[in-house]
Amino acid sequence: MTAQCHSASGWSGTPPRSTRVEDAEILRAARDCVLAHGVRRTTLTGIARRAGISRMTLYRRFPDVTSVVNALMTEEFCAILRGAQYDEGAGTARERLVTTAVEAVRQLQASPLLRRVLDTDAELLLPYLVERLGSTQRAAETFLLGYVTEGHRDGSVRRSDPAVQTRALLLLVQSFVISAKVAADGTDPGALAAELADVLDAALRPNLTRTCSESA
Repeated sequence: MTAQCHSASGWSGTPPRSTRVEDAEILRAARDCVLAHGVRRTTLTGIARRAGISRMTLYRRFPDVTSVVNALMTEEFCAILRGAQYDEGAGTARERLVTTAVEAVRQLQASPLLRRVLDTDAELLLPYLVERLGSTQRAAETFLLGYVTEGHRDGSVRRSDPAVQTRALLLLVQSFVISAKVAADGTDPGALAAELADVLDAALRPNLTRTCSESA
């Protein structure tokens, strides 16, 4: 889980890129290897062979498989965020945040790469759930923070510490992604997505009664 991507709400929508021409081929080869073998059985030799480059050339760019997979996950994650944002529609910042977040969750749940990691190497994600945030999660926070900040300005998001609100949103949304298999057990995915939308909207909607009493 790595690097950053910013936007329309503070997120540029562009994943980090190296100046090296072979990076796209390397990540494509790494993706093929992970889908075929899982993360633990993927090797630098296998990636280099699929990319059509020498192992030493690959090693100069990525010192180990973990760094390649981190770059790959960042590339995939940022592409999904960009795709979700294209469908955000019109409306207030809160409405667009909810639409984008639910769509991003849907696309992440359907991602063959993430599903493969969760099916074969889920324990690799554990440090990012119980010890520290990865930079991909921090990129998601930057993405969400833009909407929250805009929502404070247009009055559609409840006033609170934006960093705390954003962290809470991240923890909520990522639980729907990581627990996708459990969530799909006997539950209609469409109904669950609608419930997530309602939960997000309710969490962010201004408390009008409180606002009126405070202004009085």
